[in-house]
Amino acid sequence: VNISLLVVAVVIFLLVLHHNFLGLSDFLRRELSDSSPLGLQPIDFIPAAPQRLVEGRNDKEISVVIAASDERLGGAIAAMNSIYQHTRSNVVFHIVTLNDTVDHLRLWLSNTGLKKLRYRIVDFHPGVLEGKVPVDPQKADTLKPLTFARFYLPSLVPHAEKVIYVDDDIIVQDDIVELYNTPLKAGHAAAFSEDCDSTTNKVAVRGAGNQYNYMGFLDYKKDTIRKLAMKANTCSFNPGVFVANLTEWRLQNITQQLEKWMALNVVEELYSRTLAGSITTPPLLIVFYKRHSSIDPMWNVRHLGSSAGKRYSPQFVKAAKLLHWNGHFKPWGRTASYAEVWEKWYVPDPTGKFSLIRRHSEAYEAK
Repeated sequence: VNISLLVVAVVIFLLVLHHNFLGLSDFLRRELSDSSPLGLQPIDFIPAAPQRLVEGRNDKEISVVIAASDERLGGAIAAMNSIYQHTRSNVVFHIVTLNDTVDHLRLWLSNTGLKKLRYRIVDFHPGVLEGKVPVDPQKADTLKPLTFARFYLPSLVPHAEKVIYVDDDIIVQDDIVELYNTPLKAGHAAAFSEDCDSTTNKVAVRGAGNQYNYMGFLDYKKDTIRKLAMKANTCSFNPGVFVANLTEWRLQNITQQLEKWMALNVVEELYSRTLAGSITTPPLLIVFYKRHSSIDPMWNVRHLGSSAGKRYSPQFVKAAKLLHWNGHFKPWGRTASYAEVWEKWYVPDPTGKFSLIRRHSEAYEAK
């Protein structure tokens, strides 16, 4: 009796198994016939990529903000190319420019090897600077509105939580994701490279001594500056390359604070009279006094444009993660140091316009 019951149970089990198998086979036939004439599997069924490929790819979006004026457009192009060629990360460039430069910029990007860059063009409105920048009728052409674009990062990149800002006179020689991952301390809205992080960064400026501290940028004879109780010998920092936490930037109203000090300077002339650098630096120094983090100095090796002479060894220049030609001697228009490094990443202007600007600049220098 037991054997008979066991045989019956086995037969029932086999019948059920056979029925399920027929049903599964019919289901698979329908799926294959519905997917395509060739019976390809739906994309959801494609096996996962091998781990080595997954590790070599970084889908995290990294926002990089760069200003691009028409007369310096070749600089921005070379900077973006150097960043793009050195990273596997998903870099998106937010190119801030003026309306009359947009067409030239689009032609340059779409008709060269840079057509694969991910970017958006942001039109900057100089009207936001009205009443915040001193206006000299005799030097009206010297005002460069785009130098203030870095003050308005939350408006330029409204959906990002973190961004990198770079000037147009830089070349990147390592993966920008390392700079992006710079840790910012709690409550800090930005990280800069300090001007006294090494003795090689101390630059003698006409009549101002070493312009690597606050006294080189602010007029400590003014009561408004003295009342801030900022030590004059505090290290300044370079705002040509920095990482910003836009969540903190918004919470602390950094843009509004910067605009306040810009407007006060128009009335009270708070900046140092021997100021050699950009007038964008002083308000940043005030707002971020002892309230900023630091980036690795190798991510802003600067002063390459301070003179035509070479201040660093070839080995050091090669090891630098980011080279910065701040100063008068830009690699695209004047006799400059390490111009051959910059040339490696420059992409010729298909319109020929920038080449003409460079020739005129070089001819001017030769006179």
